[in-house]
Parts: sequence; C-alpha cells; structure tokens
Amino acid sequence: MTSGNGRSLLELIDGADERGLAAAGLACLDRCLPLLATDGGDALRPVWAAVARGDGNAWGEAVAKARVALDADGTEGAGAVRGMLSAAPAGWTAEELRVWAHACSGTALALHGRFDAAEVPDGLVERCRAGDADGAGPLLAGELRRQQAVLASVAHGPTGLRRARELSVEGGRVLRAVVSRRARTA
Repeated sequence: MTSGNGRSLLELIDGADERGLAAAGLACLDRCLPLLATDGGDALRPVWAAVARGDGNAWGEAVAKARVALDADGTEGAGAVRGMLSAAPAGWTAEELRVWAHACSGTALALHGRFDAAEVPDGLVERCRAGDADGAGPLLAGELRRQQAVLASVAHGPTGLRRARELSVEGGRVLRAVVSRRARTA
C-alpha cells in the first residue's frame, strides 16, 4: 500500500523535513496513547504547538514536560508507548528526528498489528513500511494509511498539521475502542 503519489512510507519519512518528521513521530505517539492508563492527549498539546511553530527550543521543553506527565502504567503495549516518548530527541535536527520518526512508525504499526484478529507474520510491519501491505489486518492497514496521510499533509507546510492532528485523534479513538472491547471480553 503506497501513498497516492506512489511513495512508500519509508520514502515519505526519508523525504520529510524537520517539521514533517516531528509531526510524523508525534502523531504515531498520539495515536498510541490509549495504551497508557492515563488520558494523555493534553500532555502532547504543547508538543504539537512547538511543531506548528517549528521551534526547536520549545520542542525540547515540551517533550520533557510530556515525559513527566505521561509516566503512567497502562495496558499491553504501554511500555512501547513510553519508549516512543522517551526516545523523542531534545534536539530539532533532521537526523535525530528522522531516526525517531522511523522508530515511532515501526512501533505504532507493530502495536496496531498486535490488536488485529490474526497474528502478524514476521516482517509484515517492515513490508508495509516498504509499500507491500499484503496480509495486513484492518488495524495495521489503517495505521499505515494514517501515517502516510500525516506525512502527505505536513508536506504542505504548517497548515497540514491540523489534518495530522485530526488523523491522530481519529486513530486514537479507533485504538481506544479496540482496547476497551478487548478488556471487556478478557
């Protein structure tokens, strides 16, 4: 499953600028917040604002505050979500942000894949990121589409961040519903 312009998720991340990379990683983290015991959406609001401004100083400060605010127990996958946040770079460089965006992308896809009805075969997440989503369940495929859409949106500048946030809210609702349903049937 490649994006509308034929580029894989890996290519989209590799071609993104600092704002796009920060938004991509942050959006993955934001969509996975339902796996934490706390509703941490507000904790990421200042981080999103720093991305909108493209302000590296505000970014580092907001990330540090979010780490404190989101240090909570959670459901299956909570450790991976905290890991995404703890790995967020304090610096605002393309190199640091690209490494983080790639890591968040893989983690978010793997977490979504875990909640699909079928087992996720080895290598499926990386195949999806490279453009081959054959065998992806609905949650994994949906997360892949959201990641591509976030990168496509923010490629158009700061105005695309609104769409990126909308996609994150939507994806968070989907994952929250799945986690809730699983908890009720367990």
